[in-house]
Amino acid sequence: MKQIALEIWKPLCLLFAWDVAVTAFHFNTPIKEPPLPVALFGTALGLFLGFRTNAAYARWWEARTLWGALINASRNLARVAKSFLPDRYSFEGIVLRQIAFVHAMRCRLRGQDATGEISRMVDNDTLEFVIGRTNWPNALSEDISRIVAVARENGNIDMIQQSILEGILIDITNAQGGMERIKNTPLPMGFRFLPDLFTRLFCLILPVAVVESLGLFTPVGSTIIGMIFLAALKIGDDLTDPFANGVHDVPLSAMCGTIEIDLKEMIDRPAPPPVQPDHGVLW
Repeated sequence: MKQIALEIWKPLCLLFAWDVAVTAFHFNTPIKEPPLPVALFGTALGLFLGFRTNAAYARWWEARTLWGALINASRNLARVAKSFLPDRYSFEGIVLRQIAFVHAMRCRLRGQDATGEISRMVDNDTLEFVIGRTNWPNALSEDISRIVAVARENGNIDMIQQSILEGILIDITNAQGGMERIKNTPLPMGFRFLPDLFTRLFCLILPVAVVESLGLFTPVGSTIIGMIFLAALKIGDDLTDPFANGVHDVPLSAMCGTIEIDLKEMIDRPAPPPVQPDHGVLW
């Protein structure tokens, strides 16, 4: 709520100044304001904002669900690889590439450079292979599949075991595709433009409609009501892109940290501490 207040304080100040101007005009001129159906308009606007917020929250929740599925699939991949592959180098290579995959996926969704995260987990040859591709997470999945195929060719696993591992990789790819779909498909323009327009229009006509009944308290009452609608508008805007690296986004860093901790412990390597909230925000 504090973050919302920090983000809407400027339009609130403008709204308060407008309310003061309308109130001063009302008490210093003989002209009377026309009656406006502000209650009807406010009800319709509230329903519109609620519908848009629900649509935005559905995107946020789907993104969180997909990352939850990715966490489970990553654990399954590491556990099954450790059980099937007798060669420690092979299953450790799969585990480290999967850790690199989730960090690369996080950076891709947030528009950040993942080179440092990937280089922590893989050798230089793999790093060069990955950065030579357009889709770095997909390249890491492809390299994991290559390790599985080599293990099958060497007789370390049978066809059924290969199918099980590939099935988990398919689940990971499906989760990746869902995240990319959410990131690359914004809400339609009407869902973004019309709520903003109607909310600001409502804030403009509100003091005109209530000044007769509220009198000198119009700036306070109108600003408080306007704050409610502006906050609802801002919440919907923030939820629209759950990967924008903002305070209301899906906590990708914390979830990637969880995956790295769990998978590194499976291969007996030092794991980093869990990501802690920063001023009440889990990134």
